[in-house]
Amino acid sequence: MPTYQYACSDCGHAFEIFQSFSDDALTQCPECKGDLRKVFSAVGVVFKGSGFYKTDSATSTPKPKPSTPASSD
Repeated sequence: MPTYQYACSDCGHAFEIFQSFSDDALTQCPECKGDLRKVFSAVGVVFKGSGFYKTDSATSTPKPKPSTPASSD
């Protein structure tokens, strides 16, 4: 279940709560009964495992360059 952050527009009370994706957003502050708003922040992303980096699929030896046809004069 995801964690959501809320902050009250009236008293400034801030808190986090676990809610299901299907749950409705909270609208009333538990402290002062004022209006709540969701707080959005940047999410850190961590890529784990193979396949995410250029070096994961790189070959250990360089590929030979294609030969160019000889020009005829």
